[in-house]
Amino acid sequence: MTRLAAGDYPGMKFIRFSLLLVIATSAASASPAAAPKTVRDGITAWQNADYASAVAIWRPLAERGDADAAFNLGQAYRLGRGVTVDLAQAQKWLEKSARAGHLDAQTTLGLLLFDSGSRDSALVWLKKAAERGDPRAMLVYGTALFNGDGVPRDPLMAYAYVSRSAAQGLEPAKTTLAEMDKVLPVDVRRRAVEIALQKAAEVPAPGSKPAKAAKPARVAAKPAVPPAVKAKPVATPSAAASPNQVATAGKWRIQLGAFSKRESAESLYRKFSGALAGHRPFYVAAGAVTRLQVGPYPSRAAAAAACASLKGQACFPVEAK
Repeated sequence: MTRLAAGDYPGMKFIRFSLLLVIATSAASASPAAAPKTVRDGITAWQNADYASAVAIWRPLAERGDADAAFNLGQAYRLGRGVTVDLAQAQKWLEKSARAGHLDAQTTLGLLLFDSGSRDSALVWLKKAAERGDPRAMLVYGTALFNGDGVPRDPLMAYAYVSRSAAQGLEPAKTTLAEMDKVLPVDVRRRAVEIALQKAAEVPAPGSKPAKAAKPARVAAKPAVPPAVKAKPVATPSAAASPNQVATAGKWRIQLGAFSKRESAESLYRKFSGALAGHRPFYVAAGAVTRLQVGPYPSRAAAAAACASLKGQACFPVEAK
């Protein structure tokens, strides 16, 4: 009998090739797959000033319903880091996060709406956050209750909210509480404090106890507390100085917007130059946009008060670099 060499069997070369392919495929599938990106990865990129990468990480997570990612993406649009400043997009993502129960998103969305003049909508979110113990929300909502702006006047609950905010160390709340002390009777204040203590026991201040699940740190600075609705009889929460007080020095400015053309920024400054007398514009290049900032102001409070004087104009304090 003729003995055939291995290479003489029909299809043997194909069999050898197939085996090599199977081996190679198995080896490839056995190698560890790249771990999916997390919100924390985005925060790391943000902290390294790689804002575009942070946004790229958060966007798909936010689209899949991650409340932390949606909050951080909204902050990126609000600040113009990794993306062009777009307050409509900021509102969209903050609202998505807020509806999922994210406390910082509820407060930030409320303050953003408040600052833009949409105060009825703002107070809806600020009330939700105030009931959960956020100090900024309690200050603004409490002052609205005191003044009866957008909500029925309720000095008792106003004092309860503001006193809880002050107890958490928020300086503008301490100032507002002192003004309330001047006009509210002692018995009203005493009952309000009892309510505040009861509420604080029911809903501890954010961060006062471990969360049920670990959550990553937030990435962006929280917006300043906007002034509440009336200057009288209660001082506005952030108005420690007159909004038009002339300052020749200070590290604070107010930012009124970001524009693809510098001429648009210059036009907006001309519109408000009278209201901002004594303060000069700064046209800050940020990639393809120009940010309009006006200052200087001696403190965040003075800058926030200046924003309050610009009715209907989006505005927030920024620290000059």
